[in-house]
Amino acid sequence: MAFEQATIKIDSEQAFDELKAAVLQVFTADRITKYLKKLSSQNIRIRDWDAILAAGTIDVIAETKLGAARALYESFTVSDQGQMRELYLSKIEEVDQALRARFAKLYRYY
Repeated sequence: MAFEQATIKIDSEQAFDELKAAVLQVFTADRITKYLKKLSSQNIRIRDWDAILAAGTIDVIAETKLGAARALYESFTVSDQGQMRELYLSKIEEVDQALRARFAKLYRYY
């Protein structure tokens, strides 16, 4: 039996989809290296979602209005925030192994 993730209804679908689109855009092949370089220059670990939002890194790479990602995220319910964090964390694990090795410092837990 394979693992099947439970589905939880999104309360604010439009805002969630907007932030989801920005996050997915960051992880496209043409922007991921720029994103990792930006995190490295800001000395932010890749799993530090709150620091990434506070620094506006998602907004810069996805080319959205500065502060938009953080404002959207803060408007979400707790369950929506959890689902967005889960989406983000799943996307960072899908990054190519060569890039992960190149930016190993960002992926460290300590």
